[in-house]
Amino acid sequence: MSMTLITTRNVPDRHRGFLASCMLEVVPGTYIAPRLNQGVRERIWNVMLEWAPLLPTDAGILMIWRQINVASGIGINTIGWPRIDLVEVDSLWLARHDLTQSDLGRLATDLVDGDELPLLPENDSH
Repeated sequence: MSMTLITTRNVPDRHRGFLASCMLEVVPGTYIAPRLNQGVRERIWNVMLEWAPLLPTDAGILMIWRQINVASGIGINTIGWPRIDLVEVDSLWLARHDLTQSDLGRLATDLVDGDELPLLPENDSH
């Protein structure tokens, strides 16, 4: 059994009511259970997956729990938001997302203009 946390964003009342019946809602949209076993956690997540088509486009659900059999020690499930890829690298979770056209344009402009962060403050006299 491990601590499990679920946080939601813009989900229908149906989702919130179900989660509140299984876990303690400590602040709006954030649910915790200090000792939730794997079977119950998986059943809760399966309900969230089953109801996923009911979510608005800007909604999302994030579930995290202690998972001792992985290097990071954290298990993560997401539906919808956040719209990023969570990747485990060297026992750390990293967030990876695609660059937009405006991101690429800004990077190209910075490269052409030669904008870089200085290694030392300009007034430093080393």
